[in-house]
Order: sequence, then C-alpha cells, then structure tokens
Amino acid sequence: MSQQKRWVKKRYGELAAQERSCCGKPACTDERAAALAERIGYRPEEAAAVPEGANLGLGCGNPLARANLAPGETVLDLGSGAGFDAFLAAARVGPQGRVIGVDMTPEMVEKARANAAAGGYANVDFRHGDIEDLPVADASIDLVISNCVLNLVPDKPRSFGEIVRVLKPGGRIAISDIVLDGPLPEALQSDEDAYCSCVSGAVNRAEYLRGLEDAGLTEVRVVSEADAAELLSSECCGAGAPNLAGIVTSVHVVGRKPPSCGCS
Repeated sequence: MSQQKRWVKKRYGELAAQERSCCGKPACTDERAAALAERIGYRPEEAAAVPEGANLGLGCGNPLARANLAPGETVLDLGSGAGFDAFLAAARVGPQGRVIGVDMTPEMVEKARANAAAGGYANVDFRHGDIEDLPVADASIDLVISNCVLNLVPDKPRSFGEIVRVLKPGGRIAISDIVLDGPLPEALQSDEDAYCSCVSGAVNRAEYLRGLEDAGLTEVRVVSEADAAELLSSECCGAGAPNLAGIVTSVHVVGRKPPSCGCS
C-alpha cells in the first residue's frame, strides 16, 4: 500500500469515528455539515432526509444534481463514506433499483452499513474495496458517482479504467472532484494534511479530463465549477491556505461509456 493510501485510510478511519476531520481539525458537527451541503448544491430537505451521521461534510459538490437518475437503475458510489450520496441515490432509483457504495476504509464501511440499517435502506450495498480494483462486476452499472474522492487515489488512470470496466455500454458518470488550475505551492505537494484534505492529490484539469477520455469515456465535459479555496479551508474540510485561490477548483464532470454497436 502506498504512503498516500496509508495516510487516507488512517485519517478517514478517525473521521468515521468522528474523532477529527480529514485535515486534523475537530470533526464537523451535523449542523455545519448540513450548512456545507446546502452551500455546495444540495437542497435542505436532502440533507435532512438521510440518517443522522451520514453527512460528514466532506463533499465538494453534488454529483447527483445532473445525474438524471431513473427508477430501477444501478448506481455505484466511489468513496461512499458514511453513505450520504448513496442514500440520496437509493431514494431516486427506488426499490427496483440498487446502489453499491465502495470505500477503502473499513470504519467507513461499518458506519455506512449501520446508517443503512437505521434508515431501512434495503437497496444499498456497502463494500470494502479499492477504487483501483473495484469489487464490482463488469458492465453492471448504469451510473458511477463520486464526491471529492478520486483526487485521493494515487493511480488515477487505473481508477478511470475501472470506472469504464464496470459501466454498462451507454452508462454514464457524474463526478464532483477537485482539480488544479495552477501549480501548488511546493510546501503542500508532499504534505499529509494537504493530501488528505483533497489538495495535493489533485491533478491538472486537462490531465483529469484527458485521463477519463483515454480510459474510454466519451462526451467528457465540465458542466459546472467553482473556486474551491474557501471550501477547502472550511471547518469541515481542510487544508485551507488562502493562496490556493484560483489554483484549486471544484468541478462537476459528466461523461458516457460508448454504447455497444451490436455488431457481430
């Protein structure tokens, strides 16, 4: 396991126990997490609809905002944490649909499963696994979502390839994440807090989008964006250096796996 993965696994395990946030600050309160969720694109009723403790205040956008989910679809949530986005997706796909959440932190998976039991979510399955090697069958997913997680994955090309592998032909992505629009200060590039706070693991915007296309996705584009410097310095999130303005950007990325041609 890489050093970066060890950092993330330890830090987010502590966060699952609500001992501290991803950057080492005290854990985000439910009230602050709800306020942050509204700020990044969730409706107040969405934050109120999930089980208590499911929203840890870790997102950088709302990947479901333009996902166009339909009843009966199968959704995969990468880095599902305590289950916030997975539970919102489960309500949209209904009892005939299914949501799979994958997280590399055992404590997060345990917390999410407890939240699912408390909320009576029979159509959600949380799995312990690595985004670089997903415990998900080939061509089984209609929609892949993720919220401020892929920046934490060291091998992004491999994770992008896994996304394409598990998507059905014609399946799609709706991802909120952090990208770079300028060079990071050298002091942050190998800093543990900056990595776990979704800063130093982020890559250049063009590299990110090209990586998704190189993996086999089409129609890849950014449909909304916002400067993330203030967000990443919030109580709930992170590293928070004021000189990151204009450097770190929160983007909502969509794309699609080409449909099968039906050729013999």
